[in-house]
Amino acid sequence: MRTLTLSPVGCRNHSHGPHPPGFGRHGVCAHENKELAKAREALPLIEDSSNCDIVKATQYGIFERCKELVEAGYDVRQPDKENVSLLHWAAINNRLDLVKFYISKGAVVDQLGGDLNSTPLHWAIRQGHLPMVILLLQYGADPTLIDGEGFSSIHLAVLFQHMPIIAYLISKGQSVNMTDLNGQTPLMLSAHKVLGPEPTGFLLKFNPSLNVVDKIHQNTPLHWAVAAGNVTAVDKLLEAGSSLDIRNVKGETPLEMALQSKNRLIIHMLKTEAKMRANKKFRLWTWLQKCELFLLLMLSVITMWAVGYILDFNSDSWLLKGCLLITLLFLTSLFPSMIGFLYFFYKTWATDPGFTKASEEERKTNIITLAETGCLDFRTFCTSCLVRKPLRSLHCPVCKSCVARYDQHCLWTGRCIGFGNHRYYIFFLFFLSVVCNWIIYESFMYWSNHCATTFREDGLWTYLNQIVACSPWVLYIFLLATFHFSWSSFLLVNQLFQIAFLGLTSHERTSLLKQSRHMKQPLSLRRTPYNLGFTQNLADFFQCGCFGLVKPYAVDWTSQYTMVFHPAKEKVLRSV
Repeated sequence: MRTLTLSPVGCRNHSHGPHPPGFGRHGVCAHENKELAKAREALPLIEDSSNCDIVKATQYGIFERCKELVEAGYDVRQPDKENVSLLHWAAINNRLDLVKFYISKGAVVDQLGGDLNSTPLHWAIRQGHLPMVILLLQYGADPTLIDGEGFSSIHLAVLFQHMPIIAYLISKGQSVNMTDLNGQTPLMLSAHKVLGPEPTGFLLKFNPSLNVVDKIHQNTPLHWAVAAGNVTAVDKLLEAGSSLDIRNVKGETPLEMALQSKNRLIIHMLKTEAKMRANKKFRLWTWLQKCELFLLLMLSVITMWAVGYILDFNSDSWLLKGCLLITLLFLTSLFPSMIGFLYFFYKTWATDPGFTKASEEERKTNIITLAETGCLDFRTFCTSCLVRKPLRSLHCPVCKSCVARYDQHCLWTGRCIGFGNHRYYIFFLFFLSVVCNWIIYESFMYWSNHCATTFREDGLWTYLNQIVACSPWVLYIFLLATFHFSWSSFLLVNQLFQIAFLGLTSHERTSLLKQSRHMKQPLSLRRTPYNLGFTQNLADFFQCGCFGLVKPYAVDWTSQYTMVFHPAKEKVLRSV
């Protein structure tokens, strides 16, 4: 098998600054990619390893040949002509068995080598070899050592955007505020050198210092983000609460620096944030935020009443009524909201949908455990919450948390629908549909009993004019009820179909449909591990035994990380 060997510290004979040019999506510079291609062509396939020197044997991972040469007297601490040790070559090629062997034979775990005077740990981090990083740290490698470019281990992990390694280093005790040779913290380096939301957003999860300044320029991370024109980093730092008032060595605040660079978007972001923070200083604003839900409900009811009152106002001038309505909508800036049964609305809104919760120490312990057991897979590990995602969960960007058995983030309740409140959401939709249907029926009854109409004689248009003239208020309520009945009944039917016939959530169903479009043979939504049949699906969802006819099976989806083997399916398999 052909093995790729890399130059010392990625770019041999290529002296670059703190930010290697040509950074790609994975944080590897373009020059390094070219050299990788050359290495693929230059290295022939080794058929006979008996004549292979120890450097090449190390690169290829030929353990027996390496062992033979070391036992014959080769000093594992001896560097090659490029001042690179065997441990460096083993680390950069992720040869775990050789690293263990060389260290047992006296190799220095923190030996410096290569053009940039780096340690084997630095080499492993640049290539993103998490298992190698774990092994070297276990053998006593020092992550605080600075390489020839002035970077420590965590700075290199940030620069090359290896989030699993960042998480592991911090969890093992390396300070998130450690400074490099220029006095820059990892957050400063990320804001200045790496465009995009990560790893800036990822580092913020570990509570770094937002307002610390570097040694030379006295810049905060926000200053560095502004200097680089890094809009996403500016946005995340402002959201985290970075100070707008700190001045650098030139006496400039982040806003003054942005004004000099004439970056209009960043200038707008900084000015908007300054205004928002000024408003939050007032006690009234704080009180309004705490009572936001109650005030919205009250304002919605008042708005609905005011609209109906204007429509029923004793005036023949529709121009006047129209102006009053426009004024009302302008003053409230709200659309008339739905009226539901407040109990189920409140239960849907107030009940924990299944947010994952963990303390900072628990998160670090989990990261170490997952990394050292080879399970730190960022497809199943949430980089925002720093927790292992339970089965069927998803991170909600609005709620900023992972939600167990995630269904959707509901527009109408302003809350995620998940494992904890999904049943309340179904009842909320049901009772809202019933109430709206009753209002529609009563509206027709009112028009037939209290309004003089000639529908059969004059047709629909005349009938509409007659009911508008009779009671605009009732027509307004009728239209509101029709609108809310349409979406609530549609969602209710759709939800019950997914639950009873598919055993899926809305998110799972949508994801499977998207996957099916790119497959030659379409996926069957009914053939999933979660579909246990109509009766069992309903029993499990509502936790109802139907008077003993069905036995519901309870699963705590907030802590379920592996596929559940349902007793109902086990019974079927045994019978077969």
